[in-house]
Amino acid sequence: MSTASTLRAGRAQRLLGAPLVWAFVAFNVLVLVWILASSVKATRDIITSPWALPDALHWDNFERAWNAGNFGPAALNSFVLVGGTALATVLLAAPASYALSRLGARSAGAATSLFAIGLGIPAHAVFLPLYQVMAPLGLVNNLGGLWLLYTATSMPFAVFFLTGFFRSLPAELEEAAALDGASPSYTFWRIMLPLARSGLITLVLLNVINHWGETFFALVFIQGQDLQTLPLALLGFMQQMQYNGADWGGLFAGIAVVVLPLVGLYIWLGRRIIEGMTLGSGK
Repeated sequence: MSTASTLRAGRAQRLLGAPLVWAFVAFNVLVLVWILASSVKATRDIITSPWALPDALHWDNFERAWNAGNFGPAALNSFVLVGGTALATVLLAAPASYALSRLGARSAGAATSLFAIGLGIPAHAVFLPLYQVMAPLGLVNNLGGLWLLYTATSMPFAVFFLTGFFRSLPAELEEAAALDGASPSYTFWRIMLPLARSGLITLVLLNVINHWGETFFALVFIQGQDLQTLPLALLGFMQQMQYNGADWGGLFAGIAVVVLPLVGLYIWLGRRIIEGMTLGSGK
């Protein structure tokens, strides 16, 4: 294909793709605005005029959802669980990725391929074997067990992502460190790991986003109400509505409680996510 044909094809893809991307973005923004607007409306107003802006701000929806849905302990559980998972994933994946990408072991290619294959294994295919293994060990209905599960399932993507990122870093720095007598461990912790800071921050943010709203594993492996995460607390609050009457204002407030931290995190650090992914794939 000639250069002119390639340019024309790229222009056509941009002309077709850009409106679709902006339409998708606009749809998601409108959904978010609708949820936030509904979270401060009375239930009657949500039913009679679901698309209208609220006439009055019913902030008591949040108080009612927070208390009735047990969101306080659930929020603490989610913060501890998601933060611990992100930290453990980075501490385990970074050395493994560096070894696979820079130390030149013969089995590095096969090991990297195994991690990549792990990305394609669906959760629904492994939860029964995991339950049978974890139950005798006392890791079911246990936040520690869920933390181990989250960390293990995060490793394929984390290693795959950081392997590409470490490969993009200049090899001259390692050669200079080796000439100065630095060991591989010293080179990793003191030279290469600080250079990979953008990739590490991106990995932490993606890990938090992935696990903050995770429901399937939490629903299978957590039964106690005191161990619930925010998604499980929201499900429990929805079930309460079946018996106590439809409190749609409180329900939308509960959804906002789960969604707003991620929205705030992305608004604050979204540029870092894009920069980290671009640096890892572009060098």
